[in-house]
Amino acid sequence: MQLDERRILLAIARQAILDALLARTHTVDTAMELTERLRQPAGAFVTLTHGGELRGCIGSVFPDAPLFQAVAESAVNAAFRDPRFPPITLSEIEQTEIEISVMGPVTEVKDPSTIEVGRHGLVISCDGKKGLLLPQVAKEHGWDREKFLGQTCQKAGLPEDSWRSGNCKIEGFTAEVFSEADSGQSLSGV
Repeated sequence: MQLDERRILLAIARQAILDALLARTHTVDTAMELTERLRQPAGAFVTLTHGGELRGCIGSVFPDAPLFQAVAESAVNAAFRDPRFPPITLSEIEQTEIEISVMGPVTEVKDPSTIEVGRHGLVISCDGKKGLLLPQVAKEHGWDREKFLGQTCQKAGLPEDSWRSGNCKIEGFTAEVFSEADSGQSLSGV
């Protein structure tokens, strides 16, 4: 994804949150050049941090909406509907950093040894429960592959070693990750 496209998505995410805070209907600025890539269906997660601490993270791995729309919806959901946190306030928004993860395709992982920490995100499903962790989470915490698999199980509400049982479905995906902090730099995806 080009740097200009990344900047547009970051602006859309921030504006969607501001519009929700101010009880305005969110519309995409018509001056923005929405490229074909931004109009294509894609999954996206938006992660919000405040003072270096997680403040919200919501999205979808599946391409259910055009990318620009998926980013706007995920931004609002991360700001106001992440059950782990109270809604973002107007006084917080200026110091809140936005990070976007544009999702690649989700594929079943037949051999867990092929999972690359920092490159792959995981979805583990078992017994009607599902956990998802983005690729950057394992890298940020310094986890190895087994710890990453275990933490994804734990996020699903499963015992950490459930992934070993053969009863769980393990899926992987990649994501192109970028944030406001690095939007002025040469960026590379995860």
